[in-house]
Amino acid sequence: PSLPQFPLAPQCSAPGTLPTPQQAPGSEKGAFPRRDPSSPQKPLSPRRHKLYREELNLTSPAAPLPLRLDASWLQFHLGISRDGLYPRSSPAITRLLRDMQEFPVISADYSQDEKALLGACDCSQIVKPSGVHLKLVLRFQDFGKAMFKPMRQKREEETPEDFFYFVDLQRHNAEIAAFHLDRILDFRRVPPTVGRLINVTKEILEVTRNEVLQSVFFVSPASNVCFFAKCPYMCKTEYAVCGSPHLLEGSLSAFLPSLSLAPRLSIPNPWIRSYSFDGKEEWEVNPLYCNTVREIYPYSNSNRLLNIVDMAIFDFLTGNMDRHHYEMFTKFGDDGFLLHLDNARGFGRHSHDEISILAPLSQCCVIKRSTLLRLQLLAEPEYRLSDVMRESLLQDPLAPVLTEPHLLALDRRLQLILGAVGKCIDTFGEATVVANDTAQPRSPAGHRARLDT
Repeated sequence: PSLPQFPLAPQCSAPGTLPTPQQAPGSEKGAFPRRDPSSPQKPLSPRRHKLYREELNLTSPAAPLPLRLDASWLQFHLGISRDGLYPRSSPAITRLLRDMQEFPVISADYSQDEKALLGACDCSQIVKPSGVHLKLVLRFQDFGKAMFKPMRQKREEETPEDFFYFVDLQRHNAEIAAFHLDRILDFRRVPPTVGRLINVTKEILEVTRNEVLQSVFFVSPASNVCFFAKCPYMCKTEYAVCGSPHLLEGSLSAFLPSLSLAPRLSIPNPWIRSYSFDGKEEWEVNPLYCNTVREIYPYSNSNRLLNIVDMAIFDFLTGNMDRHHYEMFTKFGDDGFLLHLDNARGFGRHSHDEISILAPLSQCCVIKRSTLLRLQLLAEPEYRLSDVMRESLLQDPLAPVLTEPHLLALDRRLQLILGAVGKCIDTFGEATVVANDTAQPRSPAGHRARLDT
């Protein structure tokens, strides 16, 4: 199918309503013909638009595909336990990463978040509505699904100093790097994520049945195929992402089980930042803020506060300032692990260490012994965090995922974390600061240990 030429773009609709999709001009099968700029562009007739849609659907499977119980995504879901999203050594995760790299894409659509902004989805299936950054749901031939976030920023580019954290770009390589870092820290709270080169024509445009998504594709003046977010706020070709001419880098993050099968809670982060240009939250002006948090359930009598500190350490290493909520599986109760989702705003500035992200650690002065031991190990010369990350990221097809300055920033930030812990120990003593979570091994067969029990 042919595409409209830049700068043609559909007009935005009012918030909460579906825009009327524009019809793309027709073409001969299988190519993007060059158009004479002097000739007027005519929309498809209703009959030809019907044929256009039917042609796109030819890429869908001719017959229903059977669901395989050994599918890697299903094994990933069945392996989720109260200890993490996957075991330390999991062949299913290795297979899942490979499958997301290689399996054919059979459908593409907007995520539920984008559909909520357009008023076209079941909003009960959304934990928290997200904003305006382009992401798509891709489905593979084994019925697995992944969230696709396209490349918006080159690896060597840093976020400008004047950018507020809530308007920062989302980076596909940050999602990939966050998965590897989370696994190295032994948290295992980031869904499996891998990089992939996507053919935006064959693997998105030609397999989607969403007419709104079809309508936002166009060909740029450089003859690259582009598309952009369709929402009330950023309905502009200036925010488009473009292939080269068809291939586009992106991250693919495996879907978690649906909310109907594995309900999750979205909870405001006690150390949430002010999402205004001049406001400040209480924790930013009150150094004794943690005393207030400790008096509030569930931070008063569970591991929740220790898990918040884990999350702050993880975010400080990546430089992610946008952790306004966290999510948990309801089945695992108050002591369940926190999901480390939406990490695309990390790894934006290697030259700056945002110490305020460590506020939960520096104000509460508590840390799990298991976390501290892992951090101390990664500070040793033979297990240096930057070296372990570099080696791990080489497994990704889009390697190098991070530039060398970002890798070296991990070592620098790790020393700052250990320094903050040391200062707390000097003030309050190790017995008060370091929580001994290593002396209570958990049985996988314990009560409510897995999602599938």
